[in-house]
Amino acid sequence: MSYDNTAKYLAELYPAEFAKWLLPDKNTEVTVLKTELSIDPIRADYVTFLQTSSRILHIEFQTLPKSNPPIPLRVLDYYVRLKRQYNTPVTQVVIFLQQSSDPIAFTEEYTDEFTNHRYRVIRLWEQDSAFFLDNPALLPLAPLTRTDSPTTLLSQVAQSIARISDRDERQNIAGCTEIFAGLRFEKDLIRQFLREDIMQESVIYQDILQKGKQQEAFQFLNRLLNRRFGEINSLLIERIRVLPIEELEALGEALLDFSSVNDLVNWLDQLG
Repeated sequence: MSYDNTAKYLAELYPAEFAKWLLPDKNTEVTVLKTELSIDPIRADYVTFLQTSSRILHIEFQTLPKSNPPIPLRVLDYYVRLKRQYNTPVTQVVIFLQQSSDPIAFTEEYTDEFTNHRYRVIRLWEQDSAFFLDNPALLPLAPLTRTDSPTTLLSQVAQSIARISDRDERQNIAGCTEIFAGLRFEKDLIRQFLREDIMQESVIYQDILQKGKQQEAFQFLNRLLNRRFGEINSLLIERIRVLPIEELEALGEALLDFSSVNDLVNWLDQLG
């Protein structure tokens, strides 16, 4: 399950609430910035860019502290690209979802000889749970916050979900909450507090499940392509990345008949 991607989904569904949480000026005029930062690597599945009237908020969600390139370098890379493209102040926040003692989770700057770049780090396990319990947009993250009694916290989360009056929103929040709770709680305990039927009906839950399958299919196909043809042009990879799972499966079968990258290009062109 892609926990990072679920967090991105929430941030883009409730951009104003995330901006109120993470920006000091509490600007409520917020839009999701669908930007193209063409230089690799780009982790679009886990990164959210929100734009206010005065700045860009770059949020990156991390389940594990280890990554390639390392998180501090990647944050600097994003900053340079955003600054160059939009020439506006940029606030960067890395949010760690799962508790870790790794030094990267406690690092808030990139340093290298004459370069020093700072960013914010939020470790959810250190955050006050009350703040998240009172805000439906942030409620799914509450199971990961600070508590002396995890089971009591999960019970409080369930009660907060039950108080959401809109049925569709309640289902969606429950679905996302179940996903994040899986980072900390056993499945049987989660089901004691969160009704499984509500979670399964969640539009967000189903969408995330489907997107997770699509991502797995792309990663598998990408490995096959690299073994068959070596490193492939990044523009071709991006065309493949956005294909729905049905077309990825069809490409996996068609790949058996390809003799060169040109066959791949022709196949993609036929999709329109």
